Amino acid sequence: MKFRVKTIELKKWLDIVNHATASITTTPILENILIKVNFNNVVLTANNLETAIEYTITQELEITSEGAFCVPSKLFTSYVNLVTDDYIEIELTNNELIQVTTVSGEIKIKGIEAEEFPLIPTIREENSLNISWKILKKAIEKTLFSAAEWNIRPTLAWILFNISQNKAIFASTDSLRLSEYKTELKENSIYDFSQIVPSKTASEIKSIIKDDEEIKIIYWDSQIAFFFWNTKFFSRVLNWRFPDYKNFFPTSWTTKAEVNRVDLIQALKKINLISRENSYSIKISFSWELWIIIDAWETQIWEWEIRLSWVIEWEDNIIWINSIFLIEVLNVIDTTHVSISFESPLSPILITPLADPEEKNKNEEFRHIIMPLKIQ
Repeated sequence: MKFRVKTIELKKWLDIVNHATASITTTPILENILIKVNFNNVVLTANNLETAIEYTITQELEITSEGAFCVPSKLFTSYVNLVTDDYIEIELTNNELIQVTTVSGEIKIKGIEAEEFPLIPTIREENSLNISWKILKKAIEKTLFSAAEWNIRPTLAWILFNISQNKAIFASTDSLRLSEYKTELKENSIYDFSQIVPSKTASEIKSIIKDDEEIKIIYWDSQIAFFFWNTKFFSRVLNWRFPDYKNFFPTSWTTKAEVNRVDLIQALKKINLISRENSYSIKISFSWELWIIIDAWETQIWEWEIRLSWVIEWEDNIIWINSIFLIEVLNVIDTTHVSISFESPLSPILITPLADPEEKNKNEEFRHIIMPLKIQ
């Protein structure tokens, strides 16, 4: 096994596949990258048993001989990132060491036989659909933040992907908040598609997909794959039904306010200088005088309140809410103004974007609810 490759390109490829290498594991092979050299390409593969990435190199490449071997990801990547020479030559020696050679020096790395590397599941491409990178990336951005943390509530660290004909719905919840994003596809999907995808998978996909790429999604049994450019991303999915969440969204309200989104974010960031001492619990008072007052409990440092101008409908009211939750949803909304509505201080709080009529995109819809805090 021997090939020569442009250094800057190898660095890019390693950055992609390392999204699927295991950092801490009792199985050393999962900390390795499989390098497979074929007669016209080189395939880099990483597999942590939850996700796997396969990247095929076809450019800036000179192949001398074929073969396959595993190399420790951390050491190999760290060395390549320090190389300043234009090209790198990689060769498997007779004593089963990976020799990395450049103009300025060389290093030999002990690896593992390719046969020990875990196989990627065989895929069946009959169930597949194509989706724009813009839609997929935006959908993940609008739902990922409200999925549970994997190390805290793994059973809720997922995002629902639901596609039927030209309608796509994405949703997530951590039991304290719930996001739903609806959009339309350019073309009808031949197959209905509903899978619960790990939030870690969605986060990795969002970070490595590039602009102007069409994403092919393939799904079978308990697996899902995303194909784009020279990259194949594999992941397991959850084999259970996503909760029937639609009835959780309120259909009526007694208090509704419209506010400038950026002004509200800035006010929340200021109040958080104090509220962080009380787990970011804040009180928002809605007044018929077209003001809202945001304040936090008095702390040992100080107490503080901020006034904002709102458009208020119906009743005055007060809610307690986690300010971090509110900031996170405001950050994924891209309109100038937002709507906040609720039935009572203990009812779910509905946050939706408010677009000007000429700016309104009829092909998409976003809504989010946050459960209020119960403060006596």
